[in-house]
Formats: sequence, C-alpha cells, structure tokens
Amino acid sequence: MTSCCAKTSSDPDAPSPATAIDTARTLLINGQWQGAQSAMPVTCPYHGGLIRFVACAQPHHVQAALDGARQGLALSRRMSTGQRAGLLHDVAALVARRRADFALCITRESGKPVAAARKEVERCVNTLRLAAEEATRIVGETINFDSFPGGEGRSGYYFYEPIGIVVAITPFNDPLNLVAHKLGPALAGGNAVILKPAEQAPLSALLLVEAFIECGLPPGVISVLTGRGRDFGAALVGSTEVAMVSFTGGETTGAIIAGDAGIKRLAMELGANSPVIVSHQCRLALAVESCVSGAFWASGQNCIGVQRIYIQQSRYHEFVAAFVARVGQLATGDPLLETTDVGPLISPGDAARVDAWVARAVEQGAEILCGGHRVGYACYAPTVLDVAAREVAVCCEEVFGPVVSLHSYTALDEAIAMAYRPEYMIHAAIFTDNLQEAMYATRALECAGVLVNDSTDYRLDAMPFGGAKRGALGREGVKFAIREMVQTRMVCMNFAH
Repeated sequence: MTSCCAKTSSDPDAPSPATAIDTARTLLINGQWQGAQSAMPVTCPYHGGLIRFVACAQPHHVQAALDGARQGLALSRRMSTGQRAGLLHDVAALVARRRADFALCITRESGKPVAAARKEVERCVNTLRLAAEEATRIVGETINFDSFPGGEGRSGYYFYEPIGIVVAITPFNDPLNLVAHKLGPALAGGNAVILKPAEQAPLSALLLVEAFIECGLPPGVISVLTGRGRDFGAALVGSTEVAMVSFTGGETTGAIIAGDAGIKRLAMELGANSPVIVSHQCRLALAVESCVSGAFWASGQNCIGVQRIYIQQSRYHEFVAAFVARVGQLATGDPLLETTDVGPLISPGDAARVDAWVARAVEQGAEILCGGHRVGYACYAPTVLDVAAREVAVCCEEVFGPVVSLHSYTALDEAIAMAYRPEYMIHAAIFTDNLQEAMYATRALECAGVLVNDSTDYRLDAMPFGGAKRGALGREGVKFAIREMVQTRMVCMNFAH
C-alpha cells in the first residue's frame, strides 16, 4: 500500500479523481491490500485540500474479510502469550521510531494541532506497551469444587480464551490512539479484528496496521475495511460470525449498530457532557488552567472534554475574569504551526453546527463572553458562555466543539444535582482543597470517573474508561478492554474413587 499521508492537493503528484480507484488500495483482506470499484477522498479539515483517496468497501468485501479473519483467528489463537506480547512490543517500538510521521498524519487528516498530535502518538506507544504487558497476565484461577456436597474428589480451574472475531469501529478525534485501544487488547487476547476506521480520518489507522504487518503480524489477524459505514456496516456488525462489536462514537450511530448487531457482545462509548465543579476552597489558578486545557484540547472534539463549569458563587466573578482572559490567549488556526492551540473542527459542516448551537444558546439567554464565531474554513473561535442559572439546551447535549458554559451555585449539593442532568456521563471533576468536600463529591457524582483537582479530560490509558447512565456499555482501558474481549473456559476433573 502506498504511504497514507504522502500526497495533498497542492502536490503535483497527487492522485486525480480519474486515478483514485487505482491508487486506493486500502482494504486489507487476508493479508493483502486491495482496492474497490469506488473510492472516497480524505481531505484536510483546515483548508479542504485532498490528502488521498481510500477504497469504499461494499457488502461483498465483508464476507471476504470474515473469511480471512476466520483463518487469522486460527493463527492468533495458536500464538503464545509471549509471541503476542513480543509483537505488540515490536509495534510500539516501530511507532516510537516513526513518531514524527504518525504525528504529521494525525494533524493533516484530523486537524489536531501538531503538538497535541505528538502527545497522541506517545499515548499510542504506551497503549501498545500496556497491551503487551497485559497479554501475559490473562490468567484464571483454581476452583474448590469440594466446597459443596457432591464435589468431593473433583478439582478444576478456569482460563481465558479469545472471544473470536472482533469488529472495531473508531472515531476521528483520536484517530491513532483509539485504534490502538481496540487492536492492542484484541490481539493481546488472541482474537482476530476487522477494523473500520473513521471515514473522515482513516489514514493514521492504516499506518498503524502497516506497522503491525511489518512486525510480522500473521495474515488475517487484522483486516481493514475503509469507506462509508452505511454501505457495509449492517452486513459487518450483523454477521453471526462476529463475536463482538467495539464502537466509539455518537449515540445515533451506536443505536443503529446495536439494532443491526443482534445477539453478540457489545462495547460502546457514546460520548458525554462533562461537568466540573469549582469550589470556593480551591486553588483558582490551577482550576482555570486545567479547565481551559480541558475545554479546548482537540478543538473541543473530545468525549471527556470540559463542557460545563459550575463555580461557587463567592468566586464566580473572579474565576470568570481569569478564565476568559486565559482563553483569549489561545491561538486558533493552522494545526501544523507549533504556536496553534486550537485547530479546525473535522469539517465546515461541524463548524456551522457549533455556530448554530451557540446562536440558539444566546436566544435562550446565554451571554457570549468570548468567541462565538467561525474562523476561516472550518475553525471555530474558543467560546465561553455565561449561563448562570438559566436552562440552556447546549448544557444538556454534547457540543463536540470549542464551547464551554459557566454556571454559578451556592451549595455543593446544588452543583452535583446540576452536573447530573445530561443523559450521558463519563467523567466529572471537582476542584477543592477540602478533603471532606472532595470525598463527598466522589461518592455523590454519578459518573464513571471522578477527577479531583484535575480536568475531566485527563485519561491514563491503563485506567478503566467508559460511560455511565445511558452511555454505559462495557469498559475500555487496556486491562479492562481485554476482559471484554475474552471469555472463560472451565475445566473440571473428577478424581473420586
């Protein structure tokens, strides 16, 4: 396969639409890169220029990928835990050596500022290393069958085996590391994977799969189907040969997948609307800096990004002044520049959507303290809304853009009640130096993770990660994802005379 990120529309050697089908060999089936009868462009979110074409898979490619994955599963199951760990360590080392190429690819296809893209690459390396380490720790335990009458003379144990063929569907906002979070655990558990990367940003995923192949991945263990999910998604997730679907993305798509999948294991992370509580007993400078980073990292296209901040009334105006001043220092624009803090949204359509949401919030009584307008092709200025105690729709939905709303509260229980309103929760956070207040909040906030004196967008790739309330369906985090991707086999031996 040709390099994923080698061409742009400004390059005289960039493929033309007439040759797109010939150059778009991005379907990996039984170890071979293949093309399709049609192709789709991958464009740069910052200016809309062509990067390259990828093949558009169709339903008949699904069966071919399943046939290859079935053979790959037989090979993967036979790999020792040491072989699996060695492969994952080798891939991690190769990605680390090519970190600059991976970072550039992430920036060009997703619009993530290059400094943030570098951090994503380092996280990907860590994720693969974690998977390598956990591959040798997938162990069972013995069972005392004689603990109940009738079990005398019996001895036994259980161990974990692969669940089978895993379909992995990944989003555009972390186009490399979230792929590693699917592939690493699946391969550590001895499975085969069919990867469907994001339509908008599939190229860094392809580079990662190429790294696996270069490091000796057996054919069929990983398959790749690029293109539009609506063309082949139902056939893929609905196949009875698929044992599990692991999906990260939006609620609407998640509901479609759940309806098409039938009876099989599902793991889904469907987004969130993350709240932060700022107590009057906090270090204000820490709260401000953490919340600015948490709200505008990846242009707000972050499922655990800070979206709502609840500030205790006595420090509300102090926090607002410092927060708005710090946001005003952020540079928006070209993601390839080292000085850029906030790059483009994934498409001009998303920038228009965010602009409409902000306009609706203003109609409902919110005040724009800074931002509130589009910048260039697909950028949106970092936006802060003063909402106070008003009911504003933007506070109950996932904006997935660089918009944060500020609210005031008097008592902690009031802030906790407001924080819990949205239907989707992953992380919540509280800034306080009062230990009793912090411990109370960690119990009272009904979410999957509570951060104390940290932004909601902090994530260690080793920790359990997933949704709460309607967004709760399985857990990621390498060790915990492996648990989702394996199943127990029980062995009982009767030695009774």
